[in-house]
Amino acid sequence: MTSGAQAVLSEMRQDFLDEVADASRELVLGIEDARHNPDELGRVLRTGQRLGLSMRAQGETLELGPLCAIGTRLGDYLSETGTVPTDLVLEDLERFLSVILDVTEGRVSLDTEPAPLVRRLPPKRGFAPSDIDVRDVEVMLVMEPGTQTHFVERELQQCGYRTVQISSTFEALPLIVRTKPDLVIISAVMPGLSGIDLTIGLTAMPETRNIPTALITSLDPDSEMLALIPKKVPIIHKGAAFGDDLFAALDNLFLI
Repeated sequence: MTSGAQAVLSEMRQDFLDEVADASRELVLGIEDARHNPDELGRVLRTGQRLGLSMRAQGETLELGPLCAIGTRLGDYLSETGTVPTDLVLEDLERFLSVILDVTEGRVSLDTEPAPLVRRLPPKRGFAPSDIDVRDVEVMLVMEPGTQTHFVERELQQCGYRTVQISSTFEALPLIVRTKPDLVIISAVMPGLSGIDLTIGLTAMPETRNIPTALITSLDPDSEMLALIPKKVPIIHKGAAFGDDLFAALDNLFLI
């Protein structure tokens, strides 16, 4: 990249950092309003979702890995808050904003590895009872939204695992490299790059081959496609065997 292009990129990055910091400070004030006026809650959550989406998209474009990772987690957290007590949602949102401001105001370097940073964030609570003891175990679900995904995520959250759901294999790959989850569960059938291709790629690349990975599928166990999966990758079959397969996968990967 030429020095002129680098200067433009640096300026764009700083403008975006300032924009995110300003939006975060405004949202902090909005949280205080929502505590005293419940009618403000919906507006605060929508504003938080927009902020997460902006960080996720622009952070990737501007090569701001920490902001991209945090934005992904923020949007995912706010996608499932219907059963979470309002006070807890607002408290968690403040924790998100505290980390965002640490990055945008320079207390956390932009070169910081996102992996430890995202573990400072609140766990997604949409399906977990409030008395669940959350463990420091990150599970990334690379699955499209839907009933099956909700079921898998609920089971994991009720076991105390921290979860994040990513709907695209293309989006998941850089996030896996950056955030180093303790386990990645991938749906075999995904649009674009298939989950089987992503699984094979993760187990082959030096950067990701030591990240535990499992495949979830409704394919017949004798499918030729499943024969391509490395033997060390547990396969979780949808249907009656799901619970046993999930437990076996977690056990085999030393996560129980």
